[in-house]
Amino acid sequence: MSDIWLHPSVILIVGALLLPFMQNPLVRRPFLLAIPLLTFLQVLIVNGAPGTYGVVNWLDWFLTFGRVDSLSIIFSFIMSLMCCVGTLYGLHVKNPYEHMAAWLYVAGSLGAIYCGDYLVLFLFWEMMAFSSVFLIWFRKREQSQKIGYRYLLVHTVGGLFLLAGFVLRYQVTGGDYSFGQLDVDNPTLYTYLIGIGLILNAAVPPFHSWLPDAYGEATVTGSVFMCAFTTKTAIYAMARSLAGFDILIPMGVIMALYGVVYAVLENDARRLLAWHIISQVGYMVTGVGIGTALAINGTCAHAFAHILYKGLLFMGTGSVLYMTGKSKFTELGGLYKKMPWTFVFTMIGGLSISAWPLFSGFVSKSMIVAAAFNEHIMWAGFLLTLASAGTFLHTGLKVPYFIWFGKNNCSAETWEKAQDPPMNMMFAMGIASFLCLLIGVYLPFMYDMLPYQWAEYQPYTAYHLAETLQILCFTALGFFLLLSKLTPEAKISIDLDWFYRQGGSLFLWLDRVVFQTVDNWVGRIWDKAGILPLMSISTFWSWFDWHAIDGVVDGVARGVRGLGGQVRRLQSGQLQYNIYFAATVMTVAIIAYVFA
Repeated sequence: MSDIWLHPSVILIVGALLLPFMQNPLVRRPFLLAIPLLTFLQVLIVNGAPGTYGVVNWLDWFLTFGRVDSLSIIFSFIMSLMCCVGTLYGLHVKNPYEHMAAWLYVAGSLGAIYCGDYLVLFLFWEMMAFSSVFLIWFRKREQSQKIGYRYLLVHTVGGLFLLAGFVLRYQVTGGDYSFGQLDVDNPTLYTYLIGIGLILNAAVPPFHSWLPDAYGEATVTGSVFMCAFTTKTAIYAMARSLAGFDILIPMGVIMALYGVVYAVLENDARRLLAWHIISQVGYMVTGVGIGTALAINGTCAHAFAHILYKGLLFMGTGSVLYMTGKSKFTELGGLYKKMPWTFVFTMIGGLSISAWPLFSGFVSKSMIVAAAFNEHIMWAGFLLTLASAGTFLHTGLKVPYFIWFGKNNCSAETWEKAQDPPMNMMFAMGIASFLCLLIGVYLPFMYDMLPYQWAEYQPYTAYHLAETLQILCFTALGFFLLLSKLTPEAKISIDLDWFYRQGGSLFLWLDRVVFQTVDNWVGRIWDKAGILPLMSISTFWSWFDWHAIDGVVDGVARGVRGLGGQVRRLQSGQLQYNIYFAATVMTVAIIAYVFA
């Protein structure tokens, strides 16, 4: 343990606080690139020496800000790397506060990853929520404010569940607030409270509706950051504390299928990708629930790969939105002629997420499926394989077809504005594309960082290749055979938040019909049985005050005034007479006192 240790989050926090003062573009742009790079380098330095660092004695607690181990190493590496790519992508953004919010958001994620106790986790957990909401509000549309408040409300509630869970655990265990593996074989109330707090951030149904709304509404750059950090930080926390929790297996499988269905129905490109985050995170939740070494390795690997290819896809669709102002499939089409490089980068992201051989998803997603089969959880393995086919259907086929090919639904203005985005956005997409390919062809790059090195896995087997290619090819055939049925429509798909809205409507009805009726009857009863007796009592006390209390006070006053008048008559105006009378009175009083 060392007393001198620089937390990577400190670099981002200090940089964020200094950024508004960097007004000159010649200074601001190098500064924007330098801070994430310094953070990434510090992460590499920190990860080179596993151990416990940054222990602070605060009141009666020892807070641990730096726990560096095999699990935190891989997550901190990809988070800091994505911060570099995301900042490069948003280099053209002139609003310094958007960059500031993004850096504080990443700082919160790194703080949660390196923390060693629940107090520090809660601190950075809330930091993530309250900084990332500005990435939605900076879109500055009418719905942005409402969606941002909903996002903040949901994550605040999740934070309260997390807080309640670890406070209860602290009391039950006699003072243990360390952030580690819980006893999931014998879960207690605090286990479930902590679990709810974590799965809410992971967008596990039915606590998921905030995600497609928030990520689809965020700024172009903000969505690139948001798709990488919130849910994956939650996955890290679950892998740290809830590994092997059986209930997560069905939740994750349902999540994987649920996200696929709604992604197929979606008309907005960025909302489609947001729905598919739910599906892909479902694989990770299932891996945590299985809890074996191979499953946790698969969860970490898939989170690593997902951050890159999902970020790439959001960068591609964000570039279309940035250049044309449109993100709905019904308003796009045929753009490969106008935005060729963006098309290529987006296709690489689509092939990666679809788990094509030689791309990143092929070497990560299958690890979780293999872990399910190894543990003889056959139903989970087969359903996750089915969800993989759905992934290729909507993200590998639907997104590129209806944006880059297909019917040209662009207006003349949209077609005129369409072109590849600024160079900084192109470079960022190029870096992410290269990494998606690197992970797929050079396994040691990612596999050497996995927490359980002894749990070996080989993705490039004849069986896996044949299985994957069959699934992908038949999915492609089904897409083109059913193309007329899969054509996007300008409509809203009803989700589970319909029940939330109906619940709100029910509450308003109860308030208007039931509660208001009860309130009216109580008012009438009060008028008859409450106010009239009170008026009678008030009248009595008014009479008593006037005739009794005021009568006594006024009578005394009149007596004093009369006595004063008598005394005044005795005064002649000559001083010697007044002295004489006063002395006489005093003499009589003294004699009476002596002989009494």
